[in-house]
Amino acid sequence: MPNHVASTFTTSGHRLAYEVFGTSGVPVLLMHGLLLDSGINRGLARRLVGEGHQVILLDLLGHGRSDRPTDPRQLRIDFFAQHALALLDHLGIERAIVGGVSLGAITALQVAERAPERCLGLFLEMPVMEASTTFAALLLVPVIGVVHYGESLVRIGSKLLAALPRPKDDLAASLLDTASSDPATIRAVLHGILVGPVVPSAAARRGFTMPALVVGHRGDFLHAHDDAAALAQELPDAELLLARWMGELRVHPERLWPTVSGFFARVRAHTERGAPAQTSLPA
Repeated sequence: MPNHVASTFTTSGHRLAYEVFGTSGVPVLLMHGLLLDSGINRGLARRLVGEGHQVILLDLLGHGRSDRPTDPRQLRIDFFAQHALALLDHLGIERAIVGGVSLGAITALQVAERAPERCLGLFLEMPVMEASTTFAALLLVPVIGVVHYGESLVRIGSKLLAALPRPKDDLAASLLDTASSDPATIRAVLHGILVGPVVPSAAARRGFTMPALVVGHRGDFLHAHDDAAALAQELPDAELLLARWMGELRVHPERLWPTVSGFFARVRAHTERGAPAQTSLPA
């Protein structure tokens, strides 16, 4: 079997794109940040495969190679969580470590609220919660206005960027894809995440018993360190890892990796002592 498979599946009338790295091992489902795609997680996926995991990367609805509806009512975070669970069903995976960065992290929290029995652990990088809400609104609402009222100019710029050759580096390519997104999609995604619930309540979070690693950093109002610290305190079995800046884990992961690797190894060892996780690759 190939070590990397890129495919799609359909749920709730939408075609969603995903990638699977590795052919066996304790499964890990990772999700990307707002307006990005799975490219930002491929480096992590390759590292984790080398340590005995099977890693699944999901392009959330409105992102990457997945369908891009322009109705914000379809682009809620709680719907993203339902899609993540549908992907696990599609792959025949009963339980997985679930996580992501920024939007992916809070989607993972929504997965944990809906189906805690399916989460072997949570990997939560740069969660956006209560302490970040005011700045997020101040940032996103003007962007929605710009792409709405300046749609023609934004579309010209996005088409020019879309025509540029993509770099080989997954992170750089993902950022360029974001910059070349159609303004109608950008507007719908940003509006959609403001429509539905963002994160489970603090009371619900305190009830999550699965092990968790929370990665935060200082000096970022959109991903406030207070959110990461509060989440690590709320979750009964959580550890807080402090990065120096938001891109450290992907650009220079050496300092952080021993803690990240140790967390995944602990969850993997606990899982392997019990019933083996059900994993499969699509034909």
